[in-house]
Amino acid sequence: MAGNSSRRGAIRKSGTKKGQVVGSGGQRRRGLEARGATPKAEDRTYHPAHRKAKAASRKSDGAQQRRQYAQKKADGPELVVGRNPVVECLRAGVPATALFVAVGADNDERLTEAVRFAADKGISILEVPRHDLDRMTSNGMHQGIGLQVPPYEYADPDDLIQSAMHSSKPALLVALDNITDTRNLGAVIRSVAAFGGHGVLIPERRSASITAVAWRTSAGAAARLPVAKATNLNRTLLDWAKQGAQLVGLDAGGDVSLDDYDGTGPTVIVVGSEGKGLSRLVRENCDSILSIPIASEVESLNASVAAGVVLSEFARQRRVKR
Repeated sequence: MAGNSSRRGAIRKSGTKKGQVVGSGGQRRRGLEARGATPKAEDRTYHPAHRKAKAASRKSDGAQQRRQYAQKKADGPELVVGRNPVVECLRAGVPATALFVAVGADNDERLTEAVRFAADKGISILEVPRHDLDRMTSNGMHQGIGLQVPPYEYADPDDLIQSAMHSSKPALLVALDNITDTRNLGAVIRSVAAFGGHGVLIPERRSASITAVAWRTSAGAAARLPVAKATNLNRTLLDWAKQGAQLVGLDAGGDVSLDDYDGTGPTVIVVGSEGKGLSRLVRENCDSILSIPIASEVESLNASVAAGVVLSEFARQRRVKR
């Protein structure tokens, strides 16, 4: 038998169990040991999911940078453009820092008045190439003139209601819910100022703010009328109601018609967006939901138009009551 035979030529085959043999040194045993959990697909550099995750991360970083730029721009100075808005802002005493006039701009009464106002108020007057003014504006509709104004200083909601309630006239305020169009905001501010209102309340988030467009639309009224920002609009409105103000929400399906409502007392008109309307909590906390009688062919009114109609009616009632 091979390995045991003593005959000539007999040999012991390698790998038999008899005697000392060379082992694997534990290599096979280590090869069978667990290597831990399999990494996620996005963590494996060779996997397509990893490339997708990197692309998504770059996109997210870009969006964040754009938001930071927008916030930085919102916190910086604004540029009011257009001859009428610039003149209105200067008449209203807007704290402007510079007046830009395009080289070769056609001179007229409004441009002359703007330059004269700026000179009288000590505002820097800078003549710049038209293409520079084009770059400073988003739509190029500057009419050869632009007024740089500092960031808007919002009023405190508590100070606003206190000032309105202690005024010689019954408080008249407008609160905006879900209004994100700056032109609507500017138009509401202008209407509130025109009809003797005391101020405007907007939420801190998901709302239009005072930008150059709002300045332009308000035609300078934003400089004369306080605008307050509420961290929580619903809570602020409830606080105002506790101080004696009636909360009147505007909605096409309201339970009270404008023709039948007495708006001569301290009133807060709450306006929702044309699409979403009033948010649920704000609507539930309003004392009345007011509707404006309109022709059946028209579904609804623009938010700023609706606010202007109600403000006009309440102003008329207060004049008659005197």
